[in-house]
Amino acid sequence: MTRIGWYGLGSMGLAMASNLQKHLVSKKALNMVYSNRTMARGNPLQAMGAVPEMNFEKLVGQCGIIFTMVSNDAVLQSLISSALGSGQSLRDKIFVDCSTVHPQTVGLTVAKLKEKEASFLSAPVFGGNPIAVDGKLVFAIGGPRKAAEVVKPLIQDVMGRRVIDCGEDATKSSMLKIAGNIVTVNMMEAVGEAQVFAERTGLGTGPMEELIGEAFGPVAGGYSKRLTTGAYAPPLDSRPGFGVSLAIKDAKHASTIAKEHSVELPGLQVAQENMEAAREYGGECLDSSSMYGILRQKAGMEFWNEKSRKGGS
Repeated sequence: MTRIGWYGLGSMGLAMASNLQKHLVSKKALNMVYSNRTMARGNPLQAMGAVPEMNFEKLVGQCGIIFTMVSNDAVLQSLISSALGSGQSLRDKIFVDCSTVHPQTVGLTVAKLKEKEASFLSAPVFGGNPIAVDGKLVFAIGGPRKAAEVVKPLIQDVMGRRVIDCGEDATKSSMLKIAGNIVTVNMMEAVGEAQVFAERTGLGTGPMEELIGEAFGPVAGGYSKRLTTGAYAPPLDSRPGFGVSLAIKDAKHASTIAKEHSVELPGLQVAQENMEAAREYGGECLDSSSMYGILRQKAGMEFWNEKSRKGGS
């Protein structure tokens, strides 16, 4: 049996890894080996039988398939450099990255691992933490077909409801994720604008939220709930569903690529500016939907609503 490794236990990574470990237990397969910068994040995994390993190089040595779910390009590059510099054989190992990183980063990683006879799959995901917990994410997968066929059974109906095949070029799935984020960020901006409009006109956020969910689907409805429940600005001792800085990073990737191809993204630019203003006002502990707070301010209301945290508290 091939042993599975996992690195990255943020709100998304922990939910995904937990579903995968449950699957491995149900199949009586070898338990997952996991690592993370803060190892205590993996305690729920350990309780399910997964094996902690502080050293990423040692994790790679033990595993044939290694999943990563990290915050940015630099972290992924550091992990791959660590594996490449370990001196151990990487032959026939499959690295599967589920993060949102630039296609250029993906291309460089593919080339470096190919030199060591290892495969790299770019498998970014669509959906937030609640969808990850339910195992209903959508994956875009790109890379060597043989490796993809090995990994798909670990994704389909385990961590995700759908796998979109982007072919042998791993950069294509990365590009699809970045393109999808244009829709995601614009949708959050649109939902925020509609809810501020509803509140200021006296229509009310309740009927607006019901309409958003019914007419525009559960994803848009979920974004609305982030606002009305105050999750756009959670307590400082908690973790946002998807941090505002990560969303800004994703938006910048899209903007950079769009500029290279003479594509204008005016909606994304507005949303990005509002997210950056939200971070400047409210700090790092904000959700990607926190442009809502800035939209509230522009309409003469407080950044914080009654369900969110209040300022520094």
